[in-house]
Formats: sequence, C-alpha cells, structure tokens
Amino acid sequence: MSIRSAILGYLEWRPATGYELKKLFAEAAPFHWSGNNNQVYGALLELHRDGAVGLEVVPQDKRPARKVYTITDPGRAELSAWLREEAGLPEIRADFHARLAWSAALPPPELEALISAYEERLAGAALILRERERRGGDRPARSSRERLIWTALAENRLAAMEHELAWARRLRAGLRGL
Repeated sequence: MSIRSAILGYLEWRPATGYELKKLFAEAAPFHWSGNNNQVYGALLELHRDGAVGLEVVPQDKRPARKVYTITDPGRAELSAWLREEAGLPEIRADFHARLAWSAALPPPELEALISAYEERLAGAALILRERERRGGDRPARSSRERLIWTALAENRLAAMEHELAWARRLRAGLRGL
C-alpha cells in the first residue's frame, strides 16, 4: 500500500489540504504513516502532476492561500484499481523486535529496563487509541458500512496494541523467572 493510494481514498471522502491530510494520517488507525511533510506533500505533488488530483488555491485574508486538493476521474480510476488488487498480509516488524532478538547480550537489569520502557510506550499508545475511539475521531462515515469498517479498523489496531503489551509483559515476567 502506498501513501498515494491512501491520499486518494481520503480525497474520495472529501477535498482536503495537505495540512488536513497530515492530521488525518496522524490520527488514523489503519495507516502506518506519520503523515510527515515529505510523505504527504511529495505524494500530493506527484498525484497532481499525474492528473489524479486537482488543486484549487483558495485565498484567505491575512493568511497564506489554502491549497485544496480534490480527486479527479483518473484518480478515482487509480483508487478503484488499487482497491481491486490482492492485499498483502500484515507485516509484523518492529524496531523493538529486532533489538530484542539480540538483547540477550545485555545485562539483566538493562534488558529489564528495555522491555519495561517498551511496555510503557505501548500502554501510552493504547491509552491514546482508546481515547480517540471514545471521541469518535475524524474518519469517513458516509454510510453504515463505512462506519462499521472504520470502527473495525480502529478496534483491530487497539487489539493489536494491547496484544503486543500483554506479550511484552509475559516476556518480562518470563525473563525474571530465569
């Protein structure tokens, strides 16, 4: 999946500025992009150059003009083609896992601290996801089907985070028993 496809999906939902897209990516459960400037604006430039999105410059009083992007017919065709492609399996790769693979070389207190810090970050991330879900978030809900899909995606992300947290706790407890 490319950020390009995800941007087209958002623009199918509603027109947006680059800033709005960055914010949506930062808060969306199904995407692994942070929505940083290089990712979003680079993809928008490419999509515009390729004719997949249109651009309207909207003047504002005492502020820079807003660049509002909309999906075009070629963009809808690209999005539709991507939706019909076979989806890949989830990639379960994490920086922590790679570090953990070689962490037996650390003294026990350092390994304990490494896992404990990871647990704390996971717990914090799970708390944020639960709060976003409680508030409803800013996500497409044009139909009951779309609302169900986005809710299921948010629930899946939270369940994965909570599963990883439980796994880290079991690992740390197991290592204490050695």
